[in-house]
Amino acid sequence: MDFSQLGNRIREERQRLGLTQEKFAEEIGVSDSYIGQIERGERSLSLETLVKLANRLGVTVDYLLLDLVKVKDEELLSELLQILDKRTHQEKRMALDVIKVMFKHLDEGM
Repeated sequence: MDFSQLGNRIREERQRLGLTQEKFAEEIGVSDSYIGQIERGERSLSLETLVKLANRLGVTVDYLLLDLVKVKDEELLSELLQILDKRTHQEKRMALDVIKVMFKHLDEGM
């Protein structure tokens, strides 16, 4: 498994919060060199450490793993349906319009 994408995402979130590697490491109880190795994709990490990182960064574990976990189209559609479930018909229509404009823009850029 290539941990560089995970490390990059952790680094981006840490920097977004204005945390140094030293401060971040101190807050989650690991060494700053270990954080550096994680961010460079040189080290794997335990589930416990991953959860600590995510909690401190204020993001979900699935967000950090987004590019590492392969998701089937059915799962994406299910997630989209969950998001839309409690929305009004008008809000659903607006979401559909935004998606159409986004894909039109992407298609024109190719």
